[in-house]
Amino acid sequence: MTSSSSSRSSSEKDHNPDMVLENKEAENRYYENQDRYREEDQDQEKGSYRSQESVEVVEVSNFREKEKVKREKSIYSWSFGRSDISKHLAKACIAEGIGCFFLILLCVGSANSRILVQLTTGVTHLQALYWIGISISFGIGCAGIIHILSETSGGHINPAVTLALFVDRRISFIHCLFYIIAQFLGGFLGAGILYGVGNHGNLTTDIYGGNSFNADEINFLQAFFIELFGTMFLVLVVFSTIDVRRGHDPSFLQPLAIGFAILVLHIWMIPYTNCAINPVRGSVWNIVIGNADEQIFIFLLAPLCGGAVAVPLYNLVFK
Repeated sequence: MTSSSSSRSSSEKDHNPDMVLENKEAENRYYENQDRYREEDQDQEKGSYRSQESVEVVEVSNFREKEKVKREKSIYSWSFGRSDISKHLAKACIAEGIGCFFLILLCVGSANSRILVQLTTGVTHLQALYWIGISISFGIGCAGIIHILSETSGGHINPAVTLALFVDRRISFIHCLFYIIAQFLGGFLGAGILYGVGNHGNLTTDIYGGNSFNADEINFLQAFFIELFGTMFLVLVVFSTIDVRRGHDPSFLQPLAIGFAILVLHIWMIPYTNCAINPVRGSVWNIVIGNADEQIFIFLLAPLCGGAVAVPLYNLVFK
């Protein structure tokens, strides 16, 4: 009885034209919407992938973006930095080495004794023009080098700047150590090539470009503080140009500001110490040309001390 009634109702449904039409319309609507459903699913998958990809770019794959996030959130902390050892750090160290290579080759190379001899032959007061030319070379040259390196390594090209960033907890110990090693290696390579291609071994005059001071004019302590204050000013300029709280987005103006600071420092400091403000610049050329003596410790230590002192000064007064 039950089976016959159910079969009858089923048969009625099958032969009911309204119900058949309704089922076909629903089926047609379903198939018509399949493409739309599929496109929506694909869009959702793409959106999810894009959001995941953007997170990876900001937080994982791009080291500079990670540093920017840290600066914006002010979550600096001391770190040994074992996790920083990566392909990107190796690439950044190579960039720092290349930067210091060009710093010595081009900027120190501008202090060419042949130019000084030609300028001052019979006209001694033109030595000031020689100093100004070197100052311009260092200022504009360093600005160009920093601009080239900025996206890869940050463009430190100076162990004093690297140490200051470590003291301010912006980079890890490993990061700081590897950068400084790369900077000195690049500097020695640049000094060696400058000595060779410049044929400095056959010069009949003194080789210029090294850092020293005249002990008859200033003493050891005075030279130390000149280098310390000069490097302090440089690091303060660097910190002000990278301070995101000032709304400074990365641009060519940051390297230019640093370059102008270096230019001014050279005009002031060349008559006293020949302006190192950088342990690489203050040591490697002296060593290669054989002019390294006890004065070299000033040009190694004073810039590092000046950079370290500039960190609390900037954070307490200018931040």
